[in-house]
Amino acid sequence: MKIHGIGIDVVEVERIAATMEKPGEAFLTRVFTPAERDYCRSHARPAIHFAARFAAKEAVSKAFGTGIGQHAGLLEIEILNTPAGAPVVHLHGAAAAFAAAQGISQVLISLTHTQQYAAANAIAVGGAVQYHSSSLNSDHSR
Repeated sequence: MKIHGIGIDVVEVERIAATMEKPGEAFLTRVFTPAERDYCRSHARPAIHFAARFAAKEAVSKAFGTGIGQHAGLLEIEILNTPAGAPVVHLHGAAAAFAAAQGISQVLISLTHTQQYAAANAIAVGGAVQYHSSSLNSDHSR
């Protein structure tokens, strides 16, 4: 496994909530895919989940070393969930092309939030990602 880059971002939930209160859906449709909007709206406090996904998109773009723009648009970085609930990154368009050109095979993501803040970490990696469960269960008492 080769690490291409890491990224982190923190977002104030209230900033996202205030933007959501403006008439129309311009902000939400410009930033989030339909699947992301559906997921966030399925929760009692959608703003927390929108904020976490916004932070994740920024963290992914930082892991790419590009920021949001030509190589990674907001709608090209999609944050979904596995059936078990873990967040996963799906890349589309220019973001997918950039990742392929850089040898990035996966972007690992972690999200967290409180009532006031949402944060995300991203690691862009190339090659196979391997987990060594034997090292997690080692008996170090000898």
